[in-house]
Amino acid sequence: MKPNLTRAQKNTIINSIAMLVGLLVVLQLWLLTATMHAWMGRDHSLVWPAVLASLACFVMNSFLIRRLEYLTGRGN
Repeated sequence: MKPNLTRAQKNTIINSIAMLVGLLVVLQLWLLTATMHAWMGRDHSLVWPAVLASLACFVMNSFLIRRLEYLTGRGN
């Protein structure tokens, strides 16, 4: 059952989700840059924690996108 939201409420939620997705993408780019910098400096201890953090960001982004599709009625 879909929630009955006003247009203003939907816009607020959509804008918030878009901002969070953008923030998580920037975090993933920063993780990639920091990991590559550490890897080239022969510090291999940061690679797996960065991979796990990036994977967590990907999972959160996937969840947010699915919620956005559900909210807009484009999802299943």
